[in-house]
Amino acid sequence: MLNISSSVAEAKIDINVNDIMTKDVVTVKGDATILDLLKLFKKYHYHNYPVVTPGGDLAGVVCEDVVLRCLLIGSVPSAMFGRSITKFLGEDAKGIMDHHPITISPNASLEEAANLMIKHSANHICVVENKKLVGILSKRDIINEIYKRRRME
Repeated sequence: MLNISSSVAEAKIDINVNDIMTKDVVTVKGDATILDLLKLFKKYHYHNYPVVTPGGDLAGVVCEDVVLRCLLIGSVPSAMFGRSITKFLGEDAKGIMDHHPITISPNASLEEAANLMIKHSANHICVVENKKLVGILSKRDIINEIYKRRRME
């Protein structure tokens, strides 16, 4: 029987973020248009996409909430705003991304990652090493790993 009330530390999970992060991350470039982003949201069903520079550095994150705002407010007659919201926020990923995403090192512990997610009410964090995006870690990844390891006990 699984004891759900045990903490991550009690589960004796001695693994790093690198061990369970998703390494093959779907990313976008800063010049990706709103239409490009919509296509990605439809194709992959992720809630966020990291924005990377041509050199692979993490520049920010585009989340579906911001894209939804662009779509909804953009549907209001532009005369009300003087221009459409995509013009106001930016016509590309760079213009609507969060420029300060939550990040963590691949060498950090799962406990550190979980605490960071809880502290910032984040469902995922970007894994960065030397400014380069090397992966992404979600709450679901952590929960699945804890569950898997507890079942093996």
